Amino acid sequence: MNTRLAKFAIGQVVKHRIFPFRGVIFDVDPEFANTEEWWLAIPPEVRPSKDQPFYHLLAENDQNSYVAYVSEQNLLADETGEPVTHPQASEIFESFDHGMYRLRPRISH
Repeated sequence: MNTRLAKFAIGQVVKHRIFPFRGVIFDVDPEFANTEEWWLAIPPEVRPSKDQPFYHLLAENDQNSYVAYVSEQNLLADETGEPVTHPQASEIFESFDHGMYRLRPRISH
C-alpha cells in the first residue's frame, strides 16, 4: 500500500474546488473507504482516484447543512477565517480559533 499523508487536518475549514460549499473536517480516511456504488455515481469526467485521502466534512452551502465525503484533490483551504454554521459543529468541536476548530475531549472507558 502506498498511502500518503493527508494534506488537511481534522478541525480545518476547507472549501470544495468545484462545487460551492465549505465545511470543517471531522475525520480522514487515508484512501477511499466508501461504497463502489457511491464512487460510480460520480460522473467519470470528475471522478477522483481512490488512492488519496478522503475527508468527512460537516459541510454547508447557501441552502443546507449536510455531511460530505470529499477527495483531497477536490479540496482547498478556506481563507475566509470564518467558522461554519453547521448545527453539529458544536457537538464535535469545543472551540474555533484562527480558522481551526478544536475537538472536544473524548470520553472513553
